[in-house]
Amino acid sequence: MAHEREPLLQQRQTGVGNAAAGAKGSSSAPAPAASAALPSLARTVLKFLMWAVFLTWAAGIFLYPTKPVQAVFTKWVRLSKESMFGIAGGIFLAFSAPILIIALLAYVYISFFPSERVVEKKKLRSLSFRLWTFPVLVDGPFGVVSAAEFIGIVLFIIFVVYSMTYYAVESVSLVSKFDLPSMTQSELILDVIGARFGAVGLFCMLFLFLPVARGSVLLRLIDIPFEHATRYHVWLGHLTMALFTLHGLFFVISWSMEGRLREEMREWNETGVANLPGVISLAAGLLMWVTSLHPVRKRFFELFFYTHQLYVIFIVFLAFHVGNFLFSISAGVVFLFMLDRFLRFWQSRAKVDIISAACRPCGTVELVFSKPPGLRYNALSFIFIQVRELSFLQWHPFSVSSSPMDGRYHMSVLIKILGTWTEKLRSIITDVQDKNRGDSELQCGRMTACVEGPYGHESPYHLMYENLILVAGGIGISPFLAILSDIIHRIEEGKQCMPKNVLVLWSVKKSKELSLLSAVDAQTISSSVSDRLKLDIQAFVTQESLPPLEDGIVVDDRKVPGMFVKNGSTMSGLVGTGDNFWAAMYFLASTLGFLLAFTLVEAYYVKPHNVVAWWYRSLLFMLCMVAGVALPGGLVVLLWHLSEKQRMEGDKWDAAADSQSPRAEQTGPAAAAGGGDDDAVPGVSLAALRTTRYGCRPNFEAEFAAFAERAGDAADVGVLVCGPPGLQTSVARECRARNLRRRGGGGAEKSRSSAVFHFNSHSFDL
Repeated sequence: MAHEREPLLQQRQTGVGNAAAGAKGSSSAPAPAASAALPSLARTVLKFLMWAVFLTWAAGIFLYPTKPVQAVFTKWVRLSKESMFGIAGGIFLAFSAPILIIALLAYVYISFFPSERVVEKKKLRSLSFRLWTFPVLVDGPFGVVSAAEFIGIVLFIIFVVYSMTYYAVESVSLVSKFDLPSMTQSELILDVIGARFGAVGLFCMLFLFLPVARGSVLLRLIDIPFEHATRYHVWLGHLTMALFTLHGLFFVISWSMEGRLREEMREWNETGVANLPGVISLAAGLLMWVTSLHPVRKRFFELFFYTHQLYVIFIVFLAFHVGNFLFSISAGVVFLFMLDRFLRFWQSRAKVDIISAACRPCGTVELVFSKPPGLRYNALSFIFIQVRELSFLQWHPFSVSSSPMDGRYHMSVLIKILGTWTEKLRSIITDVQDKNRGDSELQCGRMTACVEGPYGHESPYHLMYENLILVAGGIGISPFLAILSDIIHRIEEGKQCMPKNVLVLWSVKKSKELSLLSAVDAQTISSSVSDRLKLDIQAFVTQESLPPLEDGIVVDDRKVPGMFVKNGSTMSGLVGTGDNFWAAMYFLASTLGFLLAFTLVEAYYVKPHNVVAWWYRSLLFMLCMVAGVALPGGLVVLLWHLSEKQRMEGDKWDAAADSQSPRAEQTGPAAAAGGGDDDAVPGVSLAALRTTRYGCRPNFEAEFAAFAERAGDAADVGVLVCGPPGLQTSVARECRARNLRRRGGGGAEKSRSSAVFHFNSHSFDL
């Protein structure tokens, strides 16, 4: 398979080539030092601008309740009222425009300064890096929380408590100045505090939609993958809905005290807040909130999934409820979400060729998809899969089990059978296998599959560490198979690769699951690799006390030939994590289109016709957003699609024409080792490096202590976990304990615990 592998770091190779060329000509014309400093200066300036905009924006939100900021905001609204864009434009410029400006600068930054694939050792010890990898909380409702996440949680709590306390004191003080009956005072206080709850909820919505934009450039900029960002969406969703619920509850109590509950709830004002749209929006939000609670989501995932599509009703009627100028507070992040959703719609329309679909004897399904050679991903990426024969609406996330070094034209996933959807998927494949039992070749089958992604970390952080511990539970080994293959291939081909000492701790229930190790592309480790990589695979079979009689067969397990599907296309490259140039053009065209549409509507319709209805102006505002994304943005996406199609024509691989077997490129260890010569040096198989223990679980304290001793003093150890919450908690607790012991311990204990353990979770729990 080496003939069709592509280097992951084409830019790095190009840079090395340019450096070599520059070295040849250095004797005649040495490059000035100033030219080398320009990129560093530009990077610093971009970072400074993004931080300046963000901190100013965040400070304005945090200090918004205070009188000085309120006075400045009032003057700004008064000035905006006389402008072409009106109050809505002024508020949009104050609260939403900064997010769009940061997004634009982020596209410039990641385009000209792509993230480094290998982090310097000194950065691993930096405070900013350690904050993200040091677990502070390991138990509780938030799960495992890093120091950086803990700081964020505390800041949000402070903001909400501080804002509501300030508003409550101010409201009581204001109402007490008027000589009103006590009942009227109570009703007025409830109304004012209820309105403040809604205002704080709108500010929280500024952050609610950022984590769920899967290909968002902002997530790429700070290198937070979507599977981590969903946790932040869940936390913010609980907070936002709690605030909106209190907002509605305070008004319901006030209206009930007045005896006008039904009249007020059915009221739809032309000017001012419209109550009925607010009731509809809150009802949709409550349905989404209740079904997203963990006990309900775990038992009735489809109910959670379908009710979450009510977000459209929630957003639209929220805009009708508050009017265009209040909705413009959070319109910027909603616009970014619309950009991502529209691009995902385009990508998900492609029916993807399945190079191979097979069921392994352990019951796991392996799908190998055709992908364009230019579509970038790394060993820690994941994709969303839809099979239309099973459902037109359901999309399920799966970690990739292949490395980019395995091949340019394919991407594979391993799927464990856990529910109705996966059971039906296995049935489709096994039906074809049963009909063609005894045939060694893949058979053509029928399965309409669509793929979104890949998503994940902007840079493969498993390459940051010289010392690496991979802790997996069951099918959680899937991304680590990609990591192992990635590391082995990189060392074979002389690519830059930091890991030198790798320990795999893998817990399974039954020994038959151990056969998943055969899914690694690089099944044989040559002597040149083993000299540079110390790999230790420790497997723990928890529900068997003794090895089965056919243990030798388990080691040599291979999947049964399945089927391949020709749907007519590879995975689409129209994804936010794809081509940076086209993604930036899409963002820029859509944003300018939205602003142009809003300007034309305000200048030639709203002002000449004296449109005053708040809800109607909100409708026009949202239609401008949709028009900006669908028209100029859609045109750019179409050009992007045509460009991808033209590029693929010259570099296309036909699965059906490749030795009759779509995966003939992966038929043996020789291919994995990068050659098929008879005099090739024999290597060690991965199965031979595996030590299996039965009837026990890993002792993390002992395993981590032994690994730290091998790694040496002052070593940085990357710990990657993929598995159930209990496994993550156990590993995070051990990492925290060893790091704290390193600081506070003394004597021999301190020397044994001098290694720094960096906790990283790769688990996707929706």
